[in-house]
Amino acid sequence: MKIKHQLAIFNALSRLLLVLGLWLMLPILVEKVVYNHINKSLLEKKQKFIEHLDKEEINDFIVRNDTSETYSSFSTLHSEFLSLSRVPSNGKINQTLFVTEPRIIEDERNDYKILQYYFKYENTNYLLEIGNSLSEINDLTFVIRLFFIIVLIIIVVITFLADTFYIEYLLKPFYKIIDTKIRHVNEPESFDHTPIKTHSKDFQELDTVLNQMMDRISELFKKEKQFIANVSHELLTPIALLKNKFENLLQNESLDDNAVDKLVGSLSTLDLLKKIIGNLLLISKIENNQYEANEMIDFDVIITDLVTDLQDRIDDKKLSFKKKLEHHCSFRGNKTLMHILFYNLIVNAIKYNKPLGTIEIKDGFLHGNYFLSISDSGIGMNEKQQQNVFKRFTRVSSDQEGQGLGLAIVESIAQFHRIGIEITSEINVGTTFLLLFPNEEKIN
Repeated sequence: MKIKHQLAIFNALSRLLLVLGLWLMLPILVEKVVYNHINKSLLEKKQKFIEHLDKEEINDFIVRNDTSETYSSFSTLHSEFLSLSRVPSNGKINQTLFVTEPRIIEDERNDYKILQYYFKYENTNYLLEIGNSLSEINDLTFVIRLFFIIVLIIIVVITFLADTFYIEYLLKPFYKIIDTKIRHVNEPESFDHTPIKTHSKDFQELDTVLNQMMDRISELFKKEKQFIANVSHELLTPIALLKNKFENLLQNESLDDNAVDKLVGSLSTLDLLKKIIGNLLLISKIENNQYEANEMIDFDVIITDLVTDLQDRIDDKKLSFKKKLEHHCSFRGNKTLMHILFYNLIVNAIKYNKPLGTIEIKDGFLHGNYFLSISDSGIGMNEKQQQNVFKRFTRVSSDQEGQGLGLAIVESIAQFHRIGIEITSEINVGTTFLLLFPNEEKIN
């Protein structure tokens, strides 16, 4: 997920948490404000009632001779009521209480906020109750809450979209730096030093630092290339001269067999040294991106050619070779390097195989990626050997010839082409090298 989306989601979640907090606090705030207003209104009504209460009204209440000894009145919609009743002496004279409780008025049950006032009039104790229905307040609270949450959700969505576009605008120079500079750090020669246009000092500083870093890397690349060229000349030239001299000495008929054997051994050593230097230089050139990777490569053609060239070695061990390529695939890369990669893997499969063994090359798709696998029925490797197999000068078996650079070269070529390598192996059962090709490459 891109950083702009992460920031926008973080901001949206922050606002959503705020909304939930306000949504939970809203009923409490509304109730507190509304209840204070109701209490104040009930106190005013009580005051008016007491001010207008006189003997005549009390007498009228007494004359009615109401068996319940209660006088009540209520509004048409039952939103308010007033109740006056005689009570026995209970020590609560001139006390005002507020209670919230349900009342049934004309068979309709509602919650009310009730003011209870105990007073004494002409030696008689009375209880005055003035109630205000809470049903409208509950409905109002629900409507306010619903409206509030809808409005805030709309605000969150709008601000999320606004944040996304604003963050996109702010991070545009950053993504441009990634696309035009960071993605090309492995190509110092084609690196674009053009300053990125931005009003942010942080991005300007990042751009400047990247340019300076690439200048240093470019200089180091040039020095390393020069070093490789020097090594090629300074080491390989003397080896070639020595080899030529030894070959000329072999033409001397006066040499005895012992001298000839020593010269032949020296020539073999020089050939080995030349091969080691060549392999090390190859790895260095690959790691320094000194090869082009713009050729269309047909795996079937490469493998067929290699098998033809190595048929004698395959026949010497009486190996059974199986090629099961079901997909005609082409890959963009360096043909020479890919030829070396498959050559080393197939030679390994021959070298460490058992007589009358098998070698199988097949392809397919794994997790959406095209793969090629090379399997043998050889001596296999333990876990430690598998971990070290790509290290330079490491050999699975000391009984076999080689310098331990073949699989190191394979790994360098694979990394150059962004190819993944997976190894599965079992002692005395065999080994499988699986090459997993990247999705972005053209696979037909």
